[in-house]
Amino acid sequence: MTDAPLTDRDLAAFLEGDFTSAHADVNGTRLHYVTGGEGEPLVLLGGWPQTWWQFHKIMPELARHYRVIAVDLRGMGGSAKPPSGYDKKTMARDIHELIRHLGHDSAHLVGHDIGAMVAYAVAANHPETTRKVALLDVAHPDQNFLEIPMLPTAEPGTDWETGPGYYLWWFAFNQVKGLPEQLLDGRVGVFNDWLFGYMLKDQSSIDERSRAVYAAAYSTPDALRAGNAWYQAFRQDIADFATYEPVRAPLLGLAGEANLDYLRESLTRHGTDAVVRAVPDAGHYLPEEQPELVTKELMEFFA
Repeated sequence: MTDAPLTDRDLAAFLEGDFTSAHADVNGTRLHYVTGGEGEPLVLLGGWPQTWWQFHKIMPELARHYRVIAVDLRGMGGSAKPPSGYDKKTMARDIHELIRHLGHDSAHLVGHDIGAMVAYAVAANHPETTRKVALLDVAHPDQNFLEIPMLPTAEPGTDWETGPGYYLWWFAFNQVKGLPEQLLDGRVGVFNDWLFGYMLKDQSSIDERSRAVYAAAYSTPDALRAGNAWYQAFRQDIADFATYEPVRAPLLGLAGEANLDYLRESLTRHGTDAVVRAVPDAGHYLPEEQPELVTKELMEFFA
């Protein structure tokens, strides 16, 4: 299966629904995106260490009802990897300009992981561009990010697997400039497999082809640098977030058990019209772990 072509053009053509791969120059950078379907525009924003492909299980059904636009963020996959601009406010401007570039006044937004941070920033900074917003398992960085535990905090003897929640040591690792690119040279697949193993309920939900796609996407020093830059911008993101008014666009939060309380607390505090629902039997990678349920929730929300 890993011998299958991994180019964005081939991957887009593989999906049911006449999807195509393209690029656009917006906000001083170049973004890659995959489009298909007809109807109201629905923008999908993915996270680290993945690409637009993380939505491939839900895109065909969504495209039966919406104009689906799955975007590689600044620094991701087929998009450019400039030296700066990885704060979520700037990345939100990228998406705002892409939506307008594609001929739409506004769009629905779905974000997962880093993409959820960007989706919220679009709603906060460009409300005129935002219809409804769904955030999957992650909210925008706020002051609480400065207190995320790196190690299990329960009784002695508790390890990574048995401790409650996730211990996000890579938040610190990704802050180090230059070193991750050297340590992960030729080893991105090993690193990703550990992450997927730690935060998946069912290991088979991200198959060999997808793992190969993600490993290839982060296999260069520039790709690793850019992905880490999303994390290195967190302090700026937190400062920007402190200036935002609560988002008035309708918000849907979907989360696995580990992040459910965190997401509910964040969205109900920082949104005026927010609902948060659990995704059972899922870890962090919701669109791949529970695609049918995620699709159902999204379609009911956007309808």
